[in-house]
Amino acid sequence: MRTVVVTDPPRADAAAVDALAGFGVATVHEAMGRTGYLGPSIRPVHLGSSIAGTAVTVLSWPGDNLMIHVAVEQCRPGDVLVVATTSPSTDGMFGELFATALQYRGVRGLVIDAGVRDVAGLHAMGFPVWSAAVSAQGTVKATPGSVNVPVTIGGRLIRPGDVIVADDDGVVRVERESAAEAVRAARAREEKEAATRAAFQKGELGLDRYGLRDRLAGMGIEYVDHARYAERTGSAER
Repeated sequence: MRTVVVTDPPRADAAAVDALAGFGVATVHEAMGRTGYLGPSIRPVHLGSSIAGTAVTVLSWPGDNLMIHVAVEQCRPGDVLVVATTSPSTDGMFGELFATALQYRGVRGLVIDAGVRDVAGLHAMGFPVWSAAVSAQGTVKATPGSVNVPVTIGGRLIRPGDVIVADDDGVVRVERESAAEAVRAARAREEKEAATRAAFQKGELGLDRYGLRDRLAGMGIEYVDHARYAERTGSAER
């Protein structure tokens, strides 16, 4: 693995990033064609946070948080630190002291495909974290890695400066060049969902609103009353 620290990479437009935070992960993911989701293994350490920011990426060796220390210097206000490891790791690579340093620099949160610790402290200071594990297992600072290079989490490539949107539903990545498009698509989807919500509140069924009823017969789905079903299946229940 080449060890390098890339300084001042391009970042997504700040206004588009802030707008995406208001839509949330599920809406952005669906609006962008169900792409960019990092998968169910990356979960919020505590619930109630909803953020978006630009990625500062870290590639570390498992059980070694040296490059997180290096990455702190590269962070700007509005960033989200994204940490991947060269092989699977659940060690607690990040805790309250790191969060203190990042919070000072205006970093909005952490996404890490490894473990974190000091969960109570992170919650108390309001620093949101999404991780693959919670673990008190300590780490070393011994092996060089890279900062602001492309990394992969959950099969999704994340480049420095890409948009990270994270909330209670998980984490989604939007390519930095697509941030404005994602805002437009998410806004359109939110408006469509608002109309659907209003229809459901008036009693309309999804079967009718989505045009599903006419498709059921073609799928082989048949409606039968209970007596006929019991007769067909030989069930004793009536």
